[in-house]
Amino acid sequence: MVNVAVTLLLFILLIPRASVADELVFKLRDAVATALENNHELKAFESSVSAGKADVGVSRSYLLPQINLEEGFVRTNNPTGVFSIKLNQGRFKESDFDISELNNPDPVNDFETDISVEQPILAVQEALSLKSANKEYLAKKEEYGRQREDLAFRVIEAYVGVGTAKEFVAVAEKALEDAREQLRIAKSRYKSGLGLYSDTLRAETAVTEAEQQLVSTGKNLKVAKRSLGLLLGLDESVDTEPVTEGIALRDFGYYSEKSLARKDVASLEYRYESARASVNKAEAGYLPRIGVRGTYQLNDNDVPFGSEGDSWFIAAFLRWEIFNGGRREYERAKASHTASQIEETLEGMKKNVSLSVYESFLAVEESKKNVELAEKSVETAAEGTRLVRKRYENSLSPFFDLLDSQLNLDRARADLAARRNGYLIALARLSFESGTILEDLGISN
Repeated sequence: MVNVAVTLLLFILLIPRASVADELVFKLRDAVATALENNHELKAFESSVSAGKADVGVSRSYLLPQINLEEGFVRTNNPTGVFSIKLNQGRFKESDFDISELNNPDPVNDFETDISVEQPILAVQEALSLKSANKEYLAKKEEYGRQREDLAFRVIEAYVGVGTAKEFVAVAEKALEDAREQLRIAKSRYKSGLGLYSDTLRAETAVTEAEQQLVSTGKNLKVAKRSLGLLLGLDESVDTEPVTEGIALRDFGYYSEKSLARKDVASLEYRYESARASVNKAEAGYLPRIGVRGTYQLNDNDVPFGSEGDSWFIAAFLRWEIFNGGRREYERAKASHTASQIEETLEGMKKNVSLSVYESFLAVEESKKNVELAEKSVETAAEGTRLVRKRYENSLSPFFDLLDSQLNLDRARADLAARRNGYLIALARLSFESGTILEDLGISN
């Protein structure tokens, strides 16, 4: 009985812990690493890269031997057909030279088995198609790398967003605490005959508004946690830890140099090389195609894949397309225009990347300065609210002044929280624009 009671007690104690799932808590770097492993969009893009690799294999296959097995059946009384079939089957007899037999043969069956091999020797277009497909695959890989960087930046934004939402909740809680203190003061002054009843009503309204604000910030925090979990490929909400070690700020030259090798730039460079290969491929349409072909043939009168007779032949061929309605000229013009389009796009991208890095670097400096100004604003707003409260308690200021100063303090606190986290995001954006975000986080590309 004692053992049963202990077991029952343990079961009761464990039920709440098993039924209430705790939120997952991640450090910033771990959150990014988890997203890179589990994010569904990134997995989908990874499959696209794998499909590009398969395209390389498809293009290569046109340069390798093509082996075919074919089985056919014929029944005929066509004189020349019967003559050749009997020869192929090894059943031709002297009596088959009889004129009446030659002119009016009996129907015969033929099961023909062909094993053929064809190998291109000179296939310039196919070789250039392989080169183009390989460049497209490399471009897709670089694009995938850029997608990883984009996901890392979005995770940082969401991670910092959770921190901002938590700080807004703390600000709302502090605002509610201050509003309740002001209500206490207003009621005390009204009871002592020094204050107005209207001040008490206004203070109660301020408390209600503070409670509403706290409810809204609490909802926003839950949404932010759930959104972060979605980015990480999880079904649960994700909580964060304070960001104590963010991305280090370096000199502008570092970011400017690194941005030249950004993965989306590298991807477009590969696509330009692929487009140039397509131009060469179109020009190769004027060249002949040379190859060899061999066939081993089995013929049988009675059964499929039978071998009453067998034969083989080997041949070489040269196929030269002399005229095809101008298709080659149009293909070359199209490929040339496509290459020019990508070249101009590439040059424009490089300039835009340079501008984005420059703008992001200035934004970091701006954010850092705004944090310093926001800290001063909180200090002055807090001191101003303290002085107005003293003046109100001594009947030297109306209650409206206290409400206004408190509202100003609440805004200053919320602004400081947003500015601090905005600085972290500005650093992450600079790192993202320069293509170093994973490197700066210590995550391999």
